[in-house]
Amino acid sequence: MTPAPDSFAALKLSPPLLKALADVGYETPSPIQAACIPPLLEGHDILGEAQTGTGKTAAFALPLLQKINLSLAKPQALVLTPTRELAIQVAEALQRYAKHLPGFHVLPVYGGQSMVVQLRQLSRGAHVIVGTPGRVMDHLERKSLVLDNLTTLVLDEADEMLRMGFIDDVEWILNHTPATRQTALFSATMPDIIRRVAHKHLRNPKEIKIRAATTTVAAISQAYIQTHAGNKLEALTRVLEIEDDLDAALIFVRTKIATVELADKLEARGYSAAALSGDLTQGLREQVIERLKSGSLDIVVATDVAARGLDVPRISHVINFDVPYDTEAYVHRIGRTGRAGRTGRAILFITPRETRMLGAIERATRQKITPLAMPTPNEVANRRVAQFTTQVLDTLKEEKLEFFFDVVRRIENENEIGAREIAAALAFLAQKDRPLQLRGHQTSATTDTPKPRASARDTPSVGAGETPSRTRAPRETSPYAVSGGDSAPAKRERAPREHKEPRTDYAPGALARYRIEIGRNQGVMPKEIVGAIANEGGIDGKQIGQINLFDDYSSVELPGNLPADVLDVLKRIRVRQFALKTRPMEPGEFVEESRPPRRAPSTTRKPFDGPRKSFDGPKKDFDKPRKAYDGPRSGDAPPRSRPPFESSRKPSGAVRKVSLPPRSKTPR
Repeated sequence: MTPAPDSFAALKLSPPLLKALADVGYETPSPIQAACIPPLLEGHDILGEAQTGTGKTAAFALPLLQKINLSLAKPQALVLTPTRELAIQVAEALQRYAKHLPGFHVLPVYGGQSMVVQLRQLSRGAHVIVGTPGRVMDHLERKSLVLDNLTTLVLDEADEMLRMGFIDDVEWILNHTPATRQTALFSATMPDIIRRVAHKHLRNPKEIKIRAATTTVAAISQAYIQTHAGNKLEALTRVLEIEDDLDAALIFVRTKIATVELADKLEARGYSAAALSGDLTQGLREQVIERLKSGSLDIVVATDVAARGLDVPRISHVINFDVPYDTEAYVHRIGRTGRAGRTGRAILFITPRETRMLGAIERATRQKITPLAMPTPNEVANRRVAQFTTQVLDTLKEEKLEFFFDVVRRIENENEIGAREIAAALAFLAQKDRPLQLRGHQTSATTDTPKPRASARDTPSVGAGETPSRTRAPRETSPYAVSGGDSAPAKRERAPREHKEPRTDYAPGALARYRIEIGRNQGVMPKEIVGAIANEGGIDGKQIGQINLFDDYSSVELPGNLPADVLDVLKRIRVRQFALKTRPMEPGEFVEESRPPRRAPSTTRKPFDGPRKSFDGPKKDFDKPRKAYDGPRSGDAPPRSRPPFESSRKPSGAVRKVSLPPRSKTPR
């Protein structure tokens, strides 16, 4: 067996590429790189099977760059990727590896980007095209992309193209490329249809398979929390508080709508979060990724497709808020962390009905996923106290505080107050936005670091509607939500009544009227407003008074002494994707007459005390008795009855009388 090369120089790469790899910091090729680069340099077709995050991009990019003729500014290589994010990532990697190749030009083409811009760039010439199948087909049909000089074709993540329904487009593109090209196909799995495409379009390919399925997740610490669906939001916020070494987090959900909803709820809790989904324009998606890279954004809530190919070194945690549909999606998700030798952390939320999926994931990754108990409120409070203590000590060491010493001494002398009392008041003011003492919990500041948490198998999970045990605080005392969930309170068993109200510092009955910028035109209902304010603002439903809906805004009665932090949360709460922008109404701003008018009783009819009758004529003379009608239908005759019918014609001969049965009472 040939020993694996211990350096990129042993792979016979050109000096400019070796210099670029040294600049990047790569020293030793990964298994997939060591196996693929030599045969690709020799001109063989490749059928590679390896998990994401193993270094496939460099495995095909380095041989591709070594064969480029820089003097010919025409497409000589085409790389097909399933998503626009992966296309951008591959293009950036090629540009990075070609740092010392003067005049090299790579062009990414994908949907969502201006066609005019792409046409202009194609007319200027490019050595390598990286694109998604749909947009590449568009340019081939327009003749704006000509592949007569194509020498290399790469299909990256072919299994994902199959899952997204691109396999027919890929075959169409393959049929419109020169038969003499060199082809490399990479896939995390190898379904039969992918293998059939490979044998149809590849010439005697060398099959390379990296069997170590755990190479992607070996550096990733995996854990799971078992909880109920209605309690996942509170579990998530506690995990974000308690996790060590959390730099940036990527949170996966199943739907596009869920990305926006969860990102808004995290923002309302003070986190810097944004949604990443297919509904965003390409410019906005790139802006979110750049903010995450620069550090101005800490949390991205994304779907599988949107985060495909996302590679940001800051991502230290991947949190599966929703369980993926299959094990391959899980591997791809957690592959967004622990890349290029870095360590990472992956946390999975499991509901009781999803326990079977946990076993399937463990078999796929060949690793045991350790149980993790949901952090308790005391652990969260202790962590905040520890962080606050560290900030105080760092400030004492690094800052010049002489002026503030004088301020404290003056307060102490003028008011005969001890320094400890002044320090406590200052600490209270400093922690107002992020309370050290969670509501409803008495936490001692002298508490040591949190004790090791029991595993989820030893400690029952806290789910929506469960009665708290003796060792677990009631769920309603959470600092994040009233109901412990992200939806309106449902009819289920509640904790004891003494723990139900989240805030007790509001004066009972002292209600004030607030204005919110959402009304009937947005289709809002009062129960939605109540649910949002109760869950997000931490205000008990009993303390929410009358709600009046108008066309473009509404008014709601809330406690008049709302703290600034609670009012700030109420401003950011979203209902039906509209921010409430809650503010107190000015005196006289609310006018009772501005309410939608009720239908007044009609004044055209006089009141009538008798029995109601259906009568469409003029409503008058009801008190006068009616005259009897002396016609054929007298009042004494049975109602709606007729005598037997007799013909009025004169008999012309023998005529027999015909009698008809009485008619029914149905009016004619």
